[in-house]
Amino acid sequence: MSTVVAQSLHVFGLRSHVTNNIFFFDEQIVIFPSGNHCVKYNLDQKWQKFIAGSDKSQGMLALSISPNRRYLAISETVQDKPIITIYELSSIPCRKRKVLNNFEFQVQKFTSMAFSPDSKYLLTQTSPPESNLVYWLWEKQKVMAVIKADIQNNPIYQVSINPQDNTQVCITGNGIFKILRFAEGTLKQTNFQRGESPNCLAHSWVSEDRIIVGTDTGKLFLFESGDQRWETNIMVKEPTSSRSLDIIHESESLVEFPPPSSPASSIEQMSTTTYTQQVVLPQVFAIAAYSKGFACSAGPGRVLLFEKVEEKDFYRESREIRIPVDPQSNDPSQSDKQDVLCLCFSPSEETLVASTSKNQLYSITMSLTEISKGEAAHFEYLLYPLHSASITGLATCIRKPLIATCSLDRSVRIWNYESNTLELYKEYQEEAYTVSLHPSGHYIVVGFADKLRLMNLLIDDIRSFKEYSVRGCKECAFSNGGHLFAAVNGNVIHIFTTTNLENINNLKGHTGKIRSLVWNTDDSKLISAGTDGAVYEWNLSTGKRETECVLKVCSYNSVTISPDGKVIFAVGSDQTLKEIADSLILREIPAFDVVYTAITISHSGRMIFVGTSVGTIRAMKYPLPLQREFNEYQAHAGPVTKILLTFDDQFLLTVSEDGCLFTWKVFDKEGRGIKREREVGFAEEVLVTKTDMEEKAQIMLELKTRVEELKMENEYQLRLKDMNYSEKIKELTDKFIQEMESLKTKNQVLKTEKEKQDISHREHLEDLIERQSRELQDLECCNNQKLLLEYEKYQELQLKSQRMQEEYEKQLRDNDETKSQALEELTEFYEAKLQEKTGLLEEAQEDVRQQLREFEETKKQIEEDEDREIQDIKTKYERKLRDEKESNLRLKGETGIMRKKFSSLQKEIEERTNDIELLKTEQVKLQGVIRSLEKDIQGLKREIQERDETIQDKMEDELERFHKQNTQLELNITELLQKLRATDQEMRKEQQKERDLEALVRRFKTDLHNCVSYIQEPRQLKEKIRALFEKYVQRADMVEIAGLNSDLQQEYARQREHLERNLATLKKKVVKEGELHRADYVRIMQENVSLIKEINELRRELKLTRSQIYDLESALKVSKKTRAQEAPESVLTKDVVGTSSTMRLNEQEETGRIIEMQRLEIRRLRDQIQEQEQVPGFHTIAGVRLPSLVDSDVDFEVHTK
Repeated sequence: MSTVVAQSLHVFGLRSHVTNNIFFFDEQIVIFPSGNHCVKYNLDQKWQKFIAGSDKSQGMLALSISPNRRYLAISETVQDKPIITIYELSSIPCRKRKVLNNFEFQVQKFTSMAFSPDSKYLLTQTSPPESNLVYWLWEKQKVMAVIKADIQNNPIYQVSINPQDNTQVCITGNGIFKILRFAEGTLKQTNFQRGESPNCLAHSWVSEDRIIVGTDTGKLFLFESGDQRWETNIMVKEPTSSRSLDIIHESESLVEFPPPSSPASSIEQMSTTTYTQQVVLPQVFAIAAYSKGFACSAGPGRVLLFEKVEEKDFYRESREIRIPVDPQSNDPSQSDKQDVLCLCFSPSEETLVASTSKNQLYSITMSLTEISKGEAAHFEYLLYPLHSASITGLATCIRKPLIATCSLDRSVRIWNYESNTLELYKEYQEEAYTVSLHPSGHYIVVGFADKLRLMNLLIDDIRSFKEYSVRGCKECAFSNGGHLFAAVNGNVIHIFTTTNLENINNLKGHTGKIRSLVWNTDDSKLISAGTDGAVYEWNLSTGKRETECVLKVCSYNSVTISPDGKVIFAVGSDQTLKEIADSLILREIPAFDVVYTAITISHSGRMIFVGTSVGTIRAMKYPLPLQREFNEYQAHAGPVTKILLTFDDQFLLTVSEDGCLFTWKVFDKEGRGIKREREVGFAEEVLVTKTDMEEKAQIMLELKTRVEELKMENEYQLRLKDMNYSEKIKELTDKFIQEMESLKTKNQVLKTEKEKQDISHREHLEDLIERQSRELQDLECCNNQKLLLEYEKYQELQLKSQRMQEEYEKQLRDNDETKSQALEELTEFYEAKLQEKTGLLEEAQEDVRQQLREFEETKKQIEEDEDREIQDIKTKYERKLRDEKESNLRLKGETGIMRKKFSSLQKEIEERTNDIELLKTEQVKLQGVIRSLEKDIQGLKREIQERDETIQDKMEDELERFHKQNTQLELNITELLQKLRATDQEMRKEQQKERDLEALVRRFKTDLHNCVSYIQEPRQLKEKIRALFEKYVQRADMVEIAGLNSDLQQEYARQREHLERNLATLKKKVVKEGELHRADYVRIMQENVSLIKEINELRRELKLTRSQIYDLESALKVSKKTRAQEAPESVLTKDVVGTSSTMRLNEQEETGRIIEMQRLEIRRLRDQIQEQEQVPGFHTIAGVRLPSLVDSDVDFEVHTK
């Protein structure tokens, strides 16, 4: 085991969801659950003692203390199994008295428990679906009775035993209220429910046969011997007045039941009233009885005290107690809205304590409730405000004994581990994820969901003075010198300086979220670890990584570094503790089936502490052991989130998801504390702002002046009171003197009356004495006479009894004589019979012995005969087995030969199939070549058609040449198709051969199967196999098969070479023809361009001539003279124009004829293409169709126009 030990010192926290989570041990000590412990806390001396939970416990579920305060029962779950442990509280330390863990009934967990009044019996309730109610004699671990409390699987909240009767128990739950009695080894129900029962949350015995029950609708019921006697409603009115809680009093909602002798019905005497105000029904979670009545929770933040009305069977509300509003809360109106889950009175009923749903403990002195009449009293904190959710951050400093924590309850708290008190706390609107304390203890940095805040710790407040826009910061840490601090934003680390509060560096490298940060001793390096399985060591002077260790299968939870800065320790999800140095994992220490969630190392470097996912703490000595050498302590009821050591290695601090903070004292194995390296006194300075000081000084001045005024006023009031009192005293003295005189006279009169009464009494007494003496003498005479008569009767009866005694003695003697004679006769008769029977018995025994001897002899002979027969049969069958083995070996050899032949045939078949597949692939390749060629042909045809639309007179020769080329290509295609048909025929032949071979193999298999039937007859088997060999394996066949194989291979090679040569020549032809076509296309395009230019020039000339003609015609209309004079000239010009126009018309007719010829040629080409498309094996390129002639004609006409 490890030499380092830790002793639990103090805890700050409460587990409120444990059933019955607060009660008194005595007047000054309370017991409550915290983490995985039960804590005994002294209210006066402020010390704590711990009752640790069981090993491997998963948390406490319920508590119960015996009425004599000697025993404590704890219900737990250990490795998914329920267990009840009973401790003896009177011993120091508390020791286990009994452990109940062997159950003969179905159980998942125990949810409620109660001791009997004499503390000998224990009542336990299991959770649904079993819902077993178990009555134990716990000292002997004996189950007295088990019953199923509810068959509908409704939850049961509380069980209890009558405080005056061991055999009577009560259980309440959702729709359940039952009173049972233990009798004849079972629990029998004694009450019967009428109608549907409400959801009963709590109950308490107020007397021997009376129970108060509270429901979730704010109703209180009083049951007496199982029958309802009283009912009231607790209502919270929404429009709050001076009293927000009103109880419906006797005259309003009280149900008064008639006495048993009255024939009237209880319903007839019920008085009801209606309310117009809207009400909210509170839930009654807890009820506690005391001598005057009972206390019950009445909705969020309220407790009501009820007192019994004298000479009546009901209770009335006497006081109201509220949880005070918290001024430090970010929403004070909601700070008191917490349900009271448990109530408990001290043994002297001087103090009432309460636990709430937000993990808080409150108390109130009952005498204060009596003082505050008419107004609600207020609880006070029993300890201090505690965390109500998972604690996410933990930090400590050097100069002060302070601990800083933050939680998901949106609060930041500062604790003092020397005085075990809460120094400061404050709630915020955002959740706090991480916290770090400056070494001086004056500042903290807190990571909230929205921002990162740097705050001052003032004397009575936590005040922010710098905010950074770092959202959701989950880790932050001040450096050891305090001049820097690091904050994590996702996978980036921001470094800030505390002098000018600026961001001086950003460290990027992690690919996942960063889970832990730690500085080395001299603040030159920073170590980080994250969910990406990376541990990085950063150099802050360069901002770069110095060492790195990446293990992607592990998600790291925490990291720390040795004081010398050489070794890094990391823990994560792979259940190991890793020792890392120089980017290498030196050692991996197994965690033994738990996940380490936090780790810290002492400043001396000799101790390592780790927290686990099950809430335990492990203490190890460094260097780390390879074996299981560590001390493990029960600590928390949830995974440990953070763990730290104070700077002097004196105290260990742990926090968890259960909302508890533990402080531990660290010792070595001999019990000595770890010595400090140097004694440094803690600083007592605090921060105070100037404005606060000025306000306080101003307030002090105002208070001083107020005190002076009050002094003067008080002195004046005292003088007035003295004068009034002196006057009153004079009046009182005069009054008393008069009364004394009157009393003296009365006293004298009473004395005289007393003397007269004494004389009369003496006379009366003398008369009575004389009368008594006479009566006494008369009574003596009468009694003497009666005594004489009685004496005579006594003598007569005595003589009579003597005579009767003599007669009885004589009869007895006669009876004895006759009895002795009869006895002698009977003994003689039975002795004779006995001798006769013994003789018969001896004869029978002799016969039995003889039969046994005969039986043994026959048995021996039968066994010998059977052994002989068994030996003969054994030798016979061994001979047969040997023969069978020899024949099997021979047949195995023959079958091996046949298998080899069969495998060779199968190989040949496989080779043939491979050859066929190769031919198929070659065929597919050739078909691809043919398709590509067809595509080329279609492309050429499409290009020819496009060119035909613009070419006019010089395309006939080109079309003829292209036609010849197309016919040549068609011939090539037909040739290839014929070759392809030939290859198809060869492939079909090969497939037929393959089918023949398969039929041959099937026939061979059937013949071989027929041969196997003769496996017991070697000769016939040999003949069959020889015939099989002659039938299938002949030499000529072998030679023929070999020859066929060689011929096939040669033919296949020849065909392949021929096809490859054809393919190569076709490729060359396609390339050459493509080049020729490309040159022709270029030439045709050039000619087309020149033709288009000529057409455009002709159009321009035609336009010019038309304009000239128009000008001439306009000039001719000027005057008739000019017309007549210029007539010959105009005739000449007309002739010239006419000749030119006829020439143009002739040219147009010629172009029309050329176009018509081209159309005829294009139709002829289309017909040929359609015929080729109908030829099998010829396909158009990608389904492209040629444009219609009508469209091309229209386009041409538009172009010419």
